[in-house]
Amino acid sequence: MKRQIIAAAGLAGLAFGAQADPVSIESFAKEPNISSLSMSDDGTYMVGLIATPGDDNETLSLASWELPDTIDTSKPLVPTRITPPNNKMRFAAIQALPGDKVFVVGRQAWTGQTFCTEGGGFGATKTFVTKFYVGSKDLDDLDEGIAGLGTERLRDKQLEQCRDINNTTGISNTLPLEEDNVIVTYNNIASGETEYYRVNMRTNSKTFLYNGSGRQDISFTDPRNGRILVRQGLEPAGGGDQRVETYMLNEETGAMEREEPLDYLISNRYQMDVAGYDEASGRYYMITDKFSDKAAVYFYDPKTNQFSNEPVFAHPDFSATGVVLGTDKENWNEPLGFRYAAATIETYWLDPERRSIQEGLEQAFPGQMIEIIDGAKDGNRILFSTEASDQPPAYYMLLNKNKVVMIGDSRPWIDESDIGTTELIYYPARDGLSIPGLLSLPDSYNKDTDGRIPTIILPHGGPWARDYAGWDISGWVPFLTSRGYAVLQPQYRGSTGFGRELWFAGDKEWGQAMQDDKDDGAQYLVDQGIADPDKLAIFGYSYGGFAAFAATVRENSPYQCAISGAGVSNLSLFNRLWSSNRVQRALQGNTLAGMDPSKNTAKANIPILVYHGDRDVRVPIEEGRGFYNAVKGRVNAKFVEIKDMPHSLPWWPDHHRQSLKAIDDWLKSDNCFG
Repeated sequence: MKRQIIAAAGLAGLAFGAQADPVSIESFAKEPNISSLSMSDDGTYMVGLIATPGDDNETLSLASWELPDTIDTSKPLVPTRITPPNNKMRFAAIQALPGDKVFVVGRQAWTGQTFCTEGGGFGATKTFVTKFYVGSKDLDDLDEGIAGLGTERLRDKQLEQCRDINNTTGISNTLPLEEDNVIVTYNNIASGETEYYRVNMRTNSKTFLYNGSGRQDISFTDPRNGRILVRQGLEPAGGGDQRVETYMLNEETGAMEREEPLDYLISNRYQMDVAGYDEASGRYYMITDKFSDKAAVYFYDPKTNQFSNEPVFAHPDFSATGVVLGTDKENWNEPLGFRYAAATIETYWLDPERRSIQEGLEQAFPGQMIEIIDGAKDGNRILFSTEASDQPPAYYMLLNKNKVVMIGDSRPWIDESDIGTTELIYYPARDGLSIPGLLSLPDSYNKDTDGRIPTIILPHGGPWARDYAGWDISGWVPFLTSRGYAVLQPQYRGSTGFGRELWFAGDKEWGQAMQDDKDDGAQYLVDQGIADPDKLAIFGYSYGGFAAFAATVRENSPYQCAISGAGVSNLSLFNRLWSSNRVQRALQGNTLAGMDPSKNTAKANIPILVYHGDRDVRVPIEEGRGFYNAVKGRVNAKFVEIKDMPHSLPWWPDHHRQSLKAIDDWLKSDNCFG
């Protein structure tokens, strides 16, 4: 069922008992038809990724669209140029840049001996490397260095290898008021310093601005001209702790001066982010949770060294995440809105025109999340996307504020009536703490008539992270709900984004109170009459994989089976890795303690599937294989090694095929719900 541009009425769903066939593995595994769209500031061209023609959605190609002065809304927009990937590098993202240029991200498998990549050391390392390229809007001449930076010959071959397999250039400031100029950072491998240049993207001319290395890092530059406004640094604070110090530019003297009210100990984990600069008053928009459980936006005045008495923006239930400031000459630096993290990222618009556009699109696409991606400076072309938990992203253009043309649907072969929707809920933990959770139920499920159903508890990775209720790019949630499973994603203690109380409650509680929160979520769904207590499973990836290991060895497990993807099993090993870095040790290392699954394998009491990629350097495959070998004689267990799979997305289609098939087969087997 393809989505219509303007929906007049919803279609009635199937009764749960007569649900359609599950959405196929291939539907989630193959690459989307279209993704990563971006439009130039002048609205004359657009770039994106499309499924490579003739390749059956196995790879993605770069695509460029010339946008004429008048767009015929009755005809589809067709790319004017397509560049396929090569045999080694696959494209992962693309973005339009000033000067009729594009920024491209590529990724490839790499094997070799190196000390300058994650997981590098003695012997050959199997990993993935990510590369940045810049080229013309016609997708010609994709070069690794921006304006030739990072392409010089080096005497040391090892340094050259480090330069070649790491990204050395990036864009730190797009300078919206300057037509073709951007600020480029260059990580000089030879000197170990970070250099900043103003680069004209049209002519490739570059001017050295300043060196970013030193005791304080550059944390905020002026969007008007790129000058340094804010620096941050770390100083020893005793007891192994570090103090974060912030320095701001004194406009009168030109000196960077320390702002002591912004200081905090890294162990206190305050958020203290510069979100913008108000030119008229010289004050800064600061997002901080120093004064409340949830992060809010305050003004900070470096002239008086004071925060505003009240927040500029605060949401009663969710943390603020950003400030939207005008970037055009007509509205430059005006506050247009504030972003906050609810079930999805939402925007509270101050600007009446932006609010009107948002509300109009929400009425045209009811129940969907609207994301404004890019807008032409004259305001007559707005590139946006829609998505929902049951609807993959689709891309549209709003013309002259009154006409919508569809550009493309990422996965038109998926019928949203086969997939359940997601809602944010709260449930009580056994100690009384309120735990947020994202609950996804199969389409047309009715508790009163359908009763209890098999349920998956799906904790996120991190653990300092959180889930959102939009389309799940991993495919796991819609994959499971289309098969009739209820899915709960508990935002257990230790999760970020829901306040300091929930976050700090997870300290030193790995496998303990953090794990109780997952079990309490399962019990909550049983008490609500949704979950079948005899058909409960836990499935997680990375830290979520740790949670699956922990569930396997905890006594009185509520689950019939577990699935661990790329999971951490040995807390001692993980703690040693973190303790090698003084900052990480002070920030997070001291919070990593609790029940170590690798030391409790003799208590394994439920079947477990373990799968792991052989190119995972974030959590080495030995973590999963070691746990499997320790429990396979005690419980039914299976280990699946996935060839060429790294730890993090984006994964290739075959990675998805192998992992989703393993998950599906395990859940349907006698080890789980068979």
